[in-house]
Amino acid sequence: MTPHRSKSRASGAAAVVLVSVSFVGLAQAGPPRLRDPLTLEAPGAKGANAARVELGKQLFFDNRLSSTGTISCATCHKPQLGFSDGKRYSLGVAGTPLKRHTPHLFNLAWSKTFFWDGRATSLEEQVLGPLSSPDELNMPIGPLLERLRTVPEYERAFSEAFPGSGLTAKNLTAAIASFERTLVSGGAPLDRYLAGDRQALDEPQRQGLELFYGRALCSTCHAGPNLTDGKFHNTGVPGDDRGRAGFDRVGEFQTRPYPFFQTQKAFKTPGLRNVALTAPYFHDGSEASLEDVVKFYNQGGKEKDSYGLALDIRPLNLKDSEIKDLVAFLSAALNAPVNVAPPVIPGRSEEIQAADAAAGHGTRTERIVP
Repeated sequence: MTPHRSKSRASGAAAVVLVSVSFVGLAQAGPPRLRDPLTLEAPGAKGANAARVELGKQLFFDNRLSSTGTISCATCHKPQLGFSDGKRYSLGVAGTPLKRHTPHLFNLAWSKTFFWDGRATSLEEQVLGPLSSPDELNMPIGPLLERLRTVPEYERAFSEAFPGSGLTAKNLTAAIASFERTLVSGGAPLDRYLAGDRQALDEPQRQGLELFYGRALCSTCHAGPNLTDGKFHNTGVPGDDRGRAGFDRVGEFQTRPYPFFQTQKAFKTPGLRNVALTAPYFHDGSEASLEDVVKFYNQGGKEKDSYGLALDIRPLNLKDSEIKDLVAFLSAALNAPVNVAPPVIPGRSEEIQAADAAAGHGTRTERIVP
């Protein structure tokens, strides 16, 4: 409610305090009735037929998408490592470290912005970023299309997946995006617990769940079925990376609901599905373990005088036992891996594909994405 203008400043301050107290009260009310992502229809899923998904998976694992022919999307986004690669900074085609930690790819179908700073507004646009970046795959779309046109199997696959248009830049990005939209993680112990299976979480995990939605204030940003608000926050991670404020489209910040200073060093809230698989953490990979992350937030971040620091970043005063319970919840309750078998790459010899598989570009396990 908006207070009447005739009220005193003291009354206005009281209203602010009341709102704050009410918000914390909601956070402490316990977990909401979260929908299991497996029960939700993914945006864009209707156009992702089986032929497009399979083609996108082949492209995702194909080293031809790099200028040197030595790395692929799956080099940095390894299925067995939560579609990250376990490194603080991945290496591009030149062998030099990238500037930010590789994010996971789970449940991105529901995202509206992509990359740590949100500079892409669709999965299709996101695909173009690593392809054209000199620091990553260094493979501009024009030369890539010419390279793929020399492979008859790809010409046929594109014609089947996209009748009437075939191998084009738009269809290439659409195919990879279609595959990425199938990487949906759900049915985790948390989902089963909230659905009524009280044995899905043990006692420390249940205590951690209460902390997550209570005094630890995790759900302030990690909300909804994918445990992210999709917004950008400065959480007190040290460094010179400006994050969301580092790029500027015409009128970008003037039209946003938050002042410009709140985009300084602000990074997108990552979803926490399979978070135990995606270490290290934060946009710079500076925290090696989930315990380190919880301790980071317990102390109120590390860069406490950071310009634009989020208001909810403050010391939490959690006990050691509570830290352990919260880590227990994060480590096990959110796990539901999406296992992807390496596809047959068009025009590649069996020897090369065996080498790709040995390099860890995919694992054949019980649940296979089509």
